Amino acid sequence: MQYQTLGTADVEVSEVGFGAWVVGTDWWGDRSETDAIEMIDHALDRGITYFDTGDVYGHGRSEELVGEALADVREDVTIATKVGYDFYNNPQAGHGELPKAMDPDYLREAVEQSLERLDTDYLDVLQLHNANVDEITPDVLELLDELEEEGLIRARGLALGPSIGWLAEGDLAIEEEFDSLQLVWNVLEQEVGNHFLETIERTGSSTSLIPRVPHSSGILNEQVTPETELDAGDHRGFRPDAWYETGWEKLETLRFLERAERSSVDTSSGRGPGERDGERTMGQAAIAWLLSHESVASVTPTFRTADDIDEWAAASDVPKLSDEELARVADLYEDDFGIDREDGMDSLRSSVEGEDIRSAGLDKLAAD
Repeated sequence: MQYQTLGTADVEVSEVGFGAWVVGTDWWGDRSETDAIEMIDHALDRGITYFDTGDVYGHGRSEELVGEALADVREDVTIATKVGYDFYNNPQAGHGELPKAMDPDYLREAVEQSLERLDTDYLDVLQLHNANVDEITPDVLELLDELEEEGLIRARGLALGPSIGWLAEGDLAIEEEFDSLQLVWNVLEQEVGNHFLETIERTGSSTSLIPRVPHSSGILNEQVTPETELDAGDHRGFRPDAWYETGWEKLETLRFLERAERSSVDTSSGRGPGERDGERTMGQAAIAWLLSHESVASVTPTFRTADDIDEWAAASDVPKLSDEELARVADLYEDDFGIDREDGMDSLRSSVEGEDIRSAGLDKLAAD
């Protein structure tokens, strides 16, 4: 495992992080709380030190489990959480988005509640959770300053979502020198990530990018294939069928990034689980492609099993993509992977009526 520093903060993160949205919730498959803690322990064994949760995940239960699992190694790990959804006063309705509360008084109280659930005196990274650009007010920025000065947080971030987009928000975070910006970004869905790379270059900002959904909801690691039947509650089921159908075709054009079939542990060579001698799987290549960008500090895939952790944690150490491979990926993306068919994903999320999308020159609509 390799490690990077977030922004200008003295906060270290493993290049592959653990997205704890799978802990304390059932949106990404059922698992017992014991299983969830065992997954965190396994991630630690594989060198993962960056754990990203949120107060709304399981309405606080994810934070409680993360805090319990990391209590004995607190000084050796980096814990990030998110605040901004008012689940205290609003019931969860399926996968629907809860009302947000971004005023400084609410945010401070939410931070204090998160600290208690995580059983820690400080947060390594505090992220505003899906804040609209008009919610990141001078008063909110002042609160973040105060929390840092009080030692309650070490770094500030913005987590974008729940759907792809939010260009105005990410640009603001970069311009305000937030330490981290979390976003949906992968080799099949590049518009937003590429835009933020341009913003970082234009502004000279030190903001670190933290991509999630690196496997494009199961396509690039082949956990979702044409034969897969997603459960009714599976979060990946919200993607349109056309998007999956084109995605499987695009995957075939990227096979050159995959160098070997997954192999069992070779005890004679000393290699451990997920390691291979100079080779990489497609799932690892998807993460390695993101890590090839200098501004990317950590990638947070959705781990479902110990085997996922073994394979994807090793992505930090597989051979880096060559300049030729990177150029070939860029050419494929520019040509839409040679597929002349709509994929059902023709819109991006915008809080400014699509002005940010138009300003970025993207051929996308603003989602309703």
